[in-house]
Amino acid sequence: MKAYATLILVRHGQSIYNKENLFTGWTDVELSEQGQEEARHAAEILKQQHLYPDICFTSWLKRAIHTAQIILKEMAWEQIDCMKSWKLNERHYGAWQQRSKEEVKQEVGEKMFLRIRRGYETSPPPLEAHDPRAAAFDPKYKNIDPALLPKHESLKDTHARVKVYYRQVILPELAKGKTVLVSAHGNSLRALVMEIEGLGKDAIVNVEIPTGAPTVYRYDHTMKMIAKEIND
Repeated sequence: MKAYATLILVRHGQSIYNKENLFTGWTDVELSEQGQEEARHAAEILKQQHLYPDICFTSWLKRAIHTAQIILKEMAWEQIDCMKSWKLNERHYGAWQQRSKEEVKQEVGEKMFLRIRRGYETSPPPLEAHDPRAAAFDPKYKNIDPALLPKHESLKDTHARVKVYYRQVILPELAKGKTVLVSAHGNSLRALVMEIEGLGKDAIVNVEIPTGAPTVYRYDHTMKMIAKEIND
């Protein structure tokens, strides 16, 4: 069956916090040199596959924004619109943000660590309201209702905001027969995969989104997903 629309998911390349094995969440950090190279690699794959997007979506975090910018620059395809939304941000890791993953694991134990990190319903500890890491103190969120800004999130919470954005904003672009690029994060993309593939909370536990390896979904004209490809 011939595809009517195409959705390309790209997880941002390695960030400087990924390199240092720190929890990042909504902390706005740059790509590492390896991360920039991973973005260029993703662009090369898309060029080889002749997958030139009509529109691009990213989060409000610069590691995802810069990944998209590198991809489009390498493809000489910078003329398209790139829409940004905080609803595509990474999962908010609360009080774990900016902390060493190994230190947190030793502190809470491996069982709880994995339950929070890989599970669906369990959240890390929240940030205190006065914590300078809170989104309320970041000027980029000044026009967002503070009640909507999380102080911590489970994957379930992340899924709730991502699926609404997918249904209300991304899916209508696909329904026009477009090729859509989404540059986002490990957990926001896992949430998106749950929505696209209809996965349950048990199935998503073992899903890992690779960096620098575009995942491509093909849709028919009824917006039914008819094919999936992972290009690495």
